[in-house]
Amino acid sequence: MPLPTSPVIRRVRLGAELRQLRRREALTLEQVCDRLGWASTSKLSRIELGQSRPDLADVLDLLDIYQVPPPARDALIVIARDAATSRGWWKTLGEMSERQRTYAELEAGAAHIVEYQPAVVPGLLQTPAYARLRVSAGALLTPDVDVEVEVRARALRQEVLRRADPPRYTAVLAEAACDLGDLPVEVWREQLRHLVAVTGLAHVTVRLLPLEAAGSGLHPLTPYSWYAFPDPADPRTVMLEALTTDVRLATVLDVDRYERMTEALLAAALSPEETVTALARRVGE
Repeated sequence: MPLPTSPVIRRVRLGAELRQLRRREALTLEQVCDRLGWASTSKLSRIELGQSRPDLADVLDLLDIYQVPPPARDALIVIARDAATSRGWWKTLGEMSERQRTYAELEAGAAHIVEYQPAVVPGLLQTPAYARLRVSAGALLTPDVDVEVEVRARALRQEVLRRADPPRYTAVLAEAACDLGDLPVEVWREQLRHLVAVTGLAHVTVRLLPLEAAGSGLHPLTPYSWYAFPDPADPRTVMLEALTTDVRLATVLDVDRYERMTEALLAAALSPEETVTALARRVGE
């Protein structure tokens, strides 16, 4: 069964809705906090930015101040309860790092996912052997990482592509992501065969971005993932993959820019059929 929309996304949406209500009432952060007796504006600011799990009682107090009538009030209470939920998600997602958990929540609640990777195969498409090598390489920078836990977490995340109602998933891979590099040949071949096999799923598309596309400036250096959700009011979201802490973007301006970039990448990429042929040829080599 699919999980409900990610608490991460519900927090972002709730914060945006509350910020809009406050501005509609022409109230500052300080004025609202004074009325509620909150010691500082940081608490309200974090709620509005979707950076903290909201307390339902605090949300009810805010809705009172903003004089929100039903049914809008009832709808926001549902969103607030989703935003405050985490226990069910954690139990379902199993053991994994906080970083992977964020991606797992986004993936499990998404209706459509697009990923761009300039150098490695995305986690949702990695074989266990390939994942183990990649996680082990990253563990040199973060020694506290449990490699086997991270590999199992990737496998658990991949189940989202095999459930009864999976999200539409598109991976745009620069050629370098499919190169042999420092991989053992058999691990590399197994990974490429897996990429070819997974394209047999009707909802999965893999597109290879040719090296010559770099000349047109269409090789972003930073990997990113884009998510859209079943409820169109939930904010479309982009995750930028950094070395330590990933960056989540959810403003319309930011997301629109990445959607335009995605359109350009897809226009420059090989077709799905050409991609399968190219990957199969590499396996033969």
